[in-house]
Amino acid sequence: MERCLMSGNEAIARGAYEAGARVCAAYPGTPSTEIFENLPLYKSDLYCEWAPNEKVAAEVAYGAAVAGVRSLCAMKHVGLNVAADPVFTAAYNGVNAGFVVVTADDPSMHSSQNEQDNRYYARMARIALIEPSDSQECKDFLQEAYSISERFDMPVLYRTTTRVSHSKSLVTLGNRTEIPVNPYKKNAQKYICAPANAYKNHPKVEENLELLEEYSNVCPLNRVELNGGKIGVITASVAYQYAKDVFPEDTSFLKLGLTYPLPMQLIREFASKVEKLYVIEELEPFMEEQIKAAGIDCIGKELVSRMYELNPQRLREMLFGTKPDTKKLPVEAVSRPPALCPGCPHRGFFYTMSKGRDYVVTGDIGCYTLGGSAPLNALDSCVCMGGGFTVGMGMAKAFEQTGQKKKVFGVLGDSTFFHSGMTGAAEILYNKGSVIPVVLDNSITGMTGHQDNPGSGFTLQGDLAESIKIEDVLSAYGYKNIIIVDPQDLTAMQKAVDDALASESPAAIITRRPCLLIKRIKHSTGLCEVSTDKCIGCKKCLKVGCPAIVFKDKKSNIYPTQCVGCTVCAQVCPVGAIARKES
Repeated sequence: MERCLMSGNEAIARGAYEAGARVCAAYPGTPSTEIFENLPLYKSDLYCEWAPNEKVAAEVAYGAAVAGVRSLCAMKHVGLNVAADPVFTAAYNGVNAGFVVVTADDPSMHSSQNEQDNRYYARMARIALIEPSDSQECKDFLQEAYSISERFDMPVLYRTTTRVSHSKSLVTLGNRTEIPVNPYKKNAQKYICAPANAYKNHPKVEENLELLEEYSNVCPLNRVELNGGKIGVITASVAYQYAKDVFPEDTSFLKLGLTYPLPMQLIREFASKVEKLYVIEELEPFMEEQIKAAGIDCIGKELVSRMYELNPQRLREMLFGTKPDTKKLPVEAVSRPPALCPGCPHRGFFYTMSKGRDYVVTGDIGCYTLGGSAPLNALDSCVCMGGGFTVGMGMAKAFEQTGQKKKVFGVLGDSTFFHSGMTGAAEILYNKGSVIPVVLDNSITGMTGHQDNPGSGFTLQGDLAESIKIEDVLSAYGYKNIIIVDPQDLTAMQKAVDDALASESPAAIITRRPCLLIKRIKHSTGLCEVSTDKCIGCKKCLKVGCPAIVFKDKKSNIYPTQCVGCTVCAQVCPVGAIARKES
């Protein structure tokens, strides 16, 4: 059999293909994105799409499962908050074919706004939870996930973490299993979640969960590794890999792949064979709480932190007090926080907003979150997808109630507008909010690595698609003054802001310039240069926050390897010391 080096995300895509999945939908979000970036490799055998948001993705995938084909949806951990509505109800309705929901958690918040542990979603929704620990398991466990979904008539939550998603290991490939389509039959009691039907379906959910718990004790995803009777460790996911590194060789392991419902009979048997029992898991004491509640004595979060990503060094220190033998460098590494890319089209907007007017700018999740960083410091808040409009609305109403004459600019990007911004735009107009909605349209879903969206003109599978115009949506809502501006033209950008503030009719701003990193768009190659003779060392160009600009020998300098010639710095310079040199 062929063996390949694969990340966990690549392996999940391969696993969906081998398991016979037919319909797949997702919204991009690190650390889950690459699953669907790899699914088009198999598009001759399955359909895959970027949905406008995670709720839509879950509904599309669930609809396919109701129609009788195996389906997959994927999202990062906070995306499951968006998709929870259909997932919880799908647990009551059941499935007609396998339905798997991938949630990629992000311990240590490498690219996320919180560190929530999504294992609790399985417990709340009363559905199966499966956790692979490496790339081979990411692929192989999907076969069992679909089997469990179909056998026990429920969705399956398939939880990975950043380290599982992005680490690479060898994977033995298999062949695709073609699963016969399960014919769809109309069944109102099963698929129409009216209260009367849900009332009747809930007992089936509990019965299926009890049957699944019985099965969990013999499930092939749960295995015992007996090496001695002194120490035993119950663990799952990537924590298993860390525990194997840290504990002595004679440690016995109960390695769990199906982690909800827990195999309590198997756990009791394992606990009876060891003198001391540890539960090693990342983040919350999800397994530990249930094991202790069952009356089984174990050691867990009293030693192992419930915050941040584990690794062998951290785990060894927490368990045994052993610190790694490291030498401190004589020089501290310079902190390099993320910044907007050189030439980022959002920079002109945020520079304009940073110039000190009496207004509030509520931000959102995306590249533009970086507009809140120094030296721009142009954001007042960032909460969640779509919150740029609606958090702004709440602040505006609070200012009205307290007599404060503050104007609010609500900011989000084009992909986020389609994700959850349209309802916020309707909210502002309908409830007469003193908010100017601003859509930063860079023609792509930028921060997660350039995935297409309903406004980009392409699908995940590479097909041409109808490009939905943001201004058409806003116009249909009733915004009378829609200002479209190139944000790198600072004069025009300032005028757009002033005109929106002065507008007597509902106004909105769309800043429109494609991201420079979009490969299919050709960009100018001219670079900006500083005339050191003209430069007066005022440092105003540094306030645009471009990584290409440095201050050296009391003069500004521009690194040609980073500059893309956007000219924002040249427009800011008060003495004309910066100019663009065409190549």
